[in-house]
Amino acid sequence: MDTDRIVGAAKDYAGKAESAIGDMAGDSKTQASGKAREAAGTVQNLYGQAKDAVRDATDTAASYAKDAYENSGDTFRDGSQAIAQKVKDNPLGALMVAGGIGFALALLMSRPARRPPTRWRY
Repeated sequence: MDTDRIVGAAKDYAGKAESAIGDMAGDSKTQASGKAREAAGTVQNLYGQAKDAVRDATDTAASYAKDAYENSGDTFRDGSQAIAQKVKDNPLGALMVAGGIGFALALLMSRPARRPPTRWRY
């Protein structure tokens, strides 16, 4: 719990008490001062709640990022094992896919060089 929440709640209750005393005494100045202190306490309490919410959100995000980082090796290993199992199950299909990828890469790398545009001679 944030200190702003504690101080804000204390100001809120003090403002309510001061406002009630002003109501009983019939003093509008004390009553207005109590309402102002109550409003200030409410605002400070809300500010503390917002800080707590942001802190909780950052802690949660950091926890998720840490878990993802720690489990990334397991995910990579599981993916590699799944691919290896697919190759074992269907070696001809894997060979065809690898050959297709190699052929596409060869086509991309062996394109003729681009010629500069012809210039007009006068």
